[in-house]
Amino acid sequence: MSRELRGPNEKLGTVLALAGISNAGLARRVNDLGAQRGLTLRYDKTSVARWVSKGMVPQGAAPHLIAAAIASKLGRPVPLHEIGLADADPAPEVGLAFPRDIGQAVRSATDLYRLDLAGRRGGGGIWQSLAGSFAVTAYATPASRWLISPADSSVAREPAPAQGQRHQQPPHHQQHQAGLSGTPQRVAHSDVKKLREAADDARRWDSKYGGGDWRSSMVPECLRVDAAPLLLGAYTDEVGRALFGAAAELTRLAGWMAFDTGQQEAAQRYYIQALRLARAAADVPLGGYVLASMSLQATYRGFADEGVDLAQAALERNRGLATARTMSFFRLVEARAQAKAGDGPACGAALRASEGWLERSRQGDCDPSWLDFYSYERFAADAAECYRDLKLPRQVRRFTEHALACPTEEFVRSHGLRLVVSAVAELESGNLDAACAAGTRAVEVAGRISSARTTEYVRDLLHRLEPYGDEPRVVELRERARPLLVAPA
Repeated sequence: MSRELRGPNEKLGTVLALAGISNAGLARRVNDLGAQRGLTLRYDKTSVARWVSKGMVPQGAAPHLIAAAIASKLGRPVPLHEIGLADADPAPEVGLAFPRDIGQAVRSATDLYRLDLAGRRGGGGIWQSLAGSFAVTAYATPASRWLISPADSSVAREPAPAQGQRHQQPPHHQQHQAGLSGTPQRVAHSDVKKLREAADDARRWDSKYGGGDWRSSMVPECLRVDAAPLLLGAYTDEVGRALFGAAAELTRLAGWMAFDTGQQEAAQRYYIQALRLARAAADVPLGGYVLASMSLQATYRGFADEGVDLAQAALERNRGLATARTMSFFRLVEARAQAKAGDGPACGAALRASEGWLERSRQGDCDPSWLDFYSYERFAADAAECYRDLKLPRQVRRFTEHALACPTEEFVRSHGLRLVVSAVAELESGNLDAACAAGTRAVEVAGRISSARTTEYVRDLLHRLEPYGDEPRVVELRERARPLLVAPA
């Protein structure tokens, strides 16, 4: 279905020309984005011609898919008004703001929490309507504002006064209270503790079963049902700081799970809100951890230079604050981005610094609980990926041996990823048998978890094996992987 505007849509035509996208190219991109979200779309170059020359407005998610397709080519967000489709059904731009005001920050986060669950219950998921609008430039303002001021002066929040009292509640408090019955909940440390326990449980489950496991959907619901009412409640500055920290951890985890399942647009919004909440908590190391997560996503999406910037932002504010183990992880994330950018010397320097920090860490250090996954085995695994990107298979094999030395049931997904990296290193060293053996083990692990990222690693391995497609070992591996690759995302 579509409806007609008055005259041609010159704005859309202008932006398409600017982006260098043909009518057929835009139709193909929109159909592909729709397919990624379970939508069957059959637009063609004639459809696009009607949008431009006759001002036809496609209905449903199509306008937002159009904006996302153009944004991916331009490398920046494209609002609907820029392409003459502002009259289309509005896609919620929730989660992209990084407000300076603490009250606005609470509203931004809780709006995101509520919208996510509404999408899940409404069918198809809210992230279909958000239409894959990931743009690495959306991280620029959050990162710069966090660097300038990583903490709010006060986060205390008191309930609205009873009628007849002279005290005037600030506007954002009034807005938060709209639609709520009775006095807001008085938040205590015990409430915060429950949120932290939920984050710990979800983090362990995610490592073992992947971001797409059914339990992972409990995280967005926990944010809506448990975290949102607390953020909208009443609390002292001390309790509020702890509350914002716990909410930031849980929000970052929701972003990580979305990232692992390929929902990049959702992950981006969660990460931005997690960073804003970490700022309210005055928790600089946690803010650095969120920035490191942003860096990994940017690097994974092909924006290595931005990945370097985000990792270095995490490092800059944490000098003299974070523990040695935490600094080691931040330098490791920087190394990942430097390797993707093809800068071998910078990657090597970051890896050496990371290893040095890790060697200086001690058992009695007050490391944050969210870093409990990080060990020398994790360092070795990421170092192996760095050298894979730099095409140095001997170094990949050396570090992979360390990474696979102690496989555990606690980090199943990580073990699967390491096996794929090992297979690639063996292949590049000319050891086809060893590559297929490691690949077979990786496929077995991938079949036990729900992780789009792990599936993509396996897919990349099979692509590298295409020149050996007639080899029986390769044919067998491909057949073993077939159920994994055709399974719904």
